[in-house]
Amino acid sequence: MTKVYELGHSRAGDKGNTSNVSVIAYDEAGWETLRRELTVDRVTQAYQHVARGPVTRYELPKLRALNFVIENALGGGVTISLAMDAHGKTLSYIMQDIDLPHHAP
Repeated sequence: MTKVYELGHSRAGDKGNTSNVSVIAYDEAGWETLRRELTVDRVTQAYQHVARGPVTRYELPKLRALNFVIENALGGGVTISLAMDAHGKTLSYIMQDIDLPHHAP
């Protein structure tokens, strides 16, 4: 298995009750693996304990990046959430810890 953090770095942001988590590949080989293996189903499963979804995936090939919009993830949003991290900035750590199958190039 390969962890997402071995292939790229992440950033997280928020808008209301929606979290936005991106993964940017370090190189072309990592991009191909992320593009193939980091699916909506995998991300939904990884976030199931903090988000009700849905999850939408956007590809940005020129940036070698994937952007996941994860709805219903922030306890109602910054102004009403009781979460320690109401903005969801640490949600990128969940993304980085996802296991992906290892494929030879």
